[in-house]
This record gives sequence, structure tokens and C-alpha cells, in this order.
Amino acid sequence: MPAHPVALALIRAAGCPVAAPSANPFGYLSPTTAEHVAAQLDDKVDLILDGGPCPIGVESTVLDLTTDVPTVLRPGGLAVEELERVIGPVGIGAAAAGRPKSPGQLQRHYSPRTPLVIFTDRTFPDPAGRRAGLLLLTRPGQFPAGFAAVEWLSETGDLREAAANLFAALHRLDRANLDIIYAQAVPEVGLGRAIMDRLRKAAAGPVDGPR
Repeated sequence: MPAHPVALALIRAAGCPVAAPSANPFGYLSPTTAEHVAAQLDDKVDLILDGGPCPIGVESTVLDLTTDVPTVLRPGGLAVEELERVIGPVGIGAAAAGRPKSPGQLQRHYSPRTPLVIFTDRTFPDPAGRRAGLLLLTRPGQFPAGFAAVEWLSETGDLREAAANLFAALHRLDRANLDIIYAQAVPEVGLGRAIMDRLRKAAAGPVDGPR
């Protein structure tokens, strides 16, 4: 059940239950603005209903209650810690090698067309002569040399703000004609868990097939 007033108005106007896939080609970066949808789907849809940028930025949390211990199949906009405050400990489901139980469980998903590598060191990677982009949690004190494009997710390191900005930053980097994107790992607490889930799946490589 969405909380967005435009989505709720659409459901009321339809007068029936509405079910739909996400507005992007399978496996590619999720859209968080109407512009992203237009760029990815172009003439494949008749109408784009613009409700503004997605306020949370990552997809919904999917919780499986059919198991002995409630299990998060997809970390998302509702943090695991918030769930545990209400229902107690929850498990974390692994990426699915075969048929997934939930959207977002494939090992490779949410991928830009540009190869993406996650780094955890305090020092920036060496672009090594490649046209490279850099995705950081916060604005760097000194901009690193040798990068063709630099994006940061939050001025203060706030993980909610970072999650809201994640896909928009990846879309910009993916349009920058880069050879590679280096993405900085973030703390896996709160919405940081969902951010890292998306980055790991993006780092598995672009999805083969039509674009």
C-alpha cells in the first residue's frame, strides 16, 4: 500500500486494485524520478505520472513471515532495526541463485551499464588511466585527481539522505561515458544495509540483454 498522495489518488481513480512492475527494464538501475523513467522506457509507455522524486529512494523492504524466524528477503526503505523494535530478531535472506521468493533477490540486479566496483579503503582507488567515476557517502574534503565525475550521497553522511540520493547519483554517473565507477562502501546500519545491498548487486555487472 503506497503512502504517496499521487499513487493513492491513482488507486482511487482506478476504482480497483492496481498491481504493476517497477518502471525500468529488468535488472537495470531503478528510477527515482520521472526523467529516469522517460530515459529508460522512452516510447514503451503511453503516460508517465510525475509525483516528484522518490522521497526514500530505495525499494520497499520485503519481509517473509512464512518462516520460523521472520526473514528480510530484500532490505529496503524500512530498516531492519525498526522491524526488530516491533517484532524482535529477524533473519536476513541470501541472494537467490535460482528462482527468487521476492523481487531484488537475484545476485545481479539494479545494475548500471558501466561496470561498478566497491571499495572499502580510506584512500581513493587509482583510476589507472581509465575514465573513472567516484561515488562517495559524503563530499570529499579535497577532490581526488584523475576522476572524470564525482558524486556524493549526503553532505553530512546521513544514511536516509544517502538512500534517497543513491539511484539518482548512479544514473548521472552511468550517463557520463565512464569506463568504470568506484563506489565507496557505507556502514551497514539502518538504511546503509539497503544501500550496500543495491551496490553489491550493481557490482555484479550489467545485465545482458536489450537496453
